[in-house]
Amino acid sequence: MSRLDSMLRRLTAQRDGLNWAAEQIRTMEGDVLDMGLGNGRTYDHLRAILPARRIWVIDRVLQCHPSCIPPDQDFLQGEAKPMLERLDAEGRRIALAHYDFGFGVKEKDVAEAAALSPVIAKVMSPGGIIVSGQPLAGFEELDGPEGIPPGRYMFYRAG
Repeated sequence: MSRLDSMLRRLTAQRDGLNWAAEQIRTMEGDVLDMGLGNGRTYDHLRAILPARRIWVIDRVLQCHPSCIPPDQDFLQGEAKPMLERLDAEGRRIALAHYDFGFGVKEKDVAEAAALSPVIAKVMSPGGIIVSGQPLAGFEELDGPEGIPPGRYMFYRAG
């Protein structure tokens, strides 16, 4: 498979997974959390499919496309753990989270996801859905939508 085909497959899985997760939380209360803004494509999609929800964004730096800059009050700039702890301390509860942090080194990315999992769990609403590009720990793993190859994207339910 070419790198282009692989990228298209990943982006399609991400979009389909987010659409599926949005439907799963339709009747739940809670905010949305995008962990890893990047250039803002996922954040923009979340705004489109969940226009009535508050969407929190965490990233180390703000370097997204100008059309995808979140409102100042919803953008938490810095390392993930203290930002997640801040959300928890404020009593924020997340119905849908998207996890896309990474350094680009698989072992380092997997270790960071495992280390952040307990802090993510603290902000999740019971039954909330997490869509993740990395394996997380301590959550119920879900099959997600049909058509997404195993391991391409991961889906979890918070306890």
